[in-house]
Amino acid sequence: MMPEPLSAGDAPALAALHAAAFPPAEAWGADAISLMLGLEGAYGFGLEGQGFILARAVAGEAEILTLAVAPGARRRGVAGALLRAAMMEAQYRDALVMFLEVSDANIAARGLYAGAGFAQVGLRRRYYADGSDALVLSRPLSAA
Repeated sequence: MMPEPLSAGDAPALAALHAAAFPPAEAWGADAISLMLGLEGAYGFGLEGQGFILARAVAGEAEILTLAVAPGARRRGVAGALLRAAMMEAQYRDALVMFLEVSDANIAARGLYAGAGFAQVGLRRRYYADGSDALVLSRPLSAA
């Protein structure tokens, strides 16, 4: 399972996948995805029709912007493969630490990130549209 690099031209297909993976209030449209891929240091990887990850690495720090897996592709290693690709690319871009936010209600994602060595470093109360809190997680990349 080898994720492929993404470009802004992939935004329409990625938006459809994001809409399938997230509640409507949290789904990103093609314009938002294209904008994210245009940010300084931004990059992404995808597995066609299964999932994708968007991240960025700037000034020694990396951040996961979103990780979306189609419902039919879950629990098959897709998210783990995407996360590993993003961490490796961040290291290649000289990032020393990676950050992300995850809903405290998303037990599956929290398990994925804990298994990948992420630990909580902050909390954003009522961050998501459903009122759930965001856990701010980080992980050093030297051991990725």
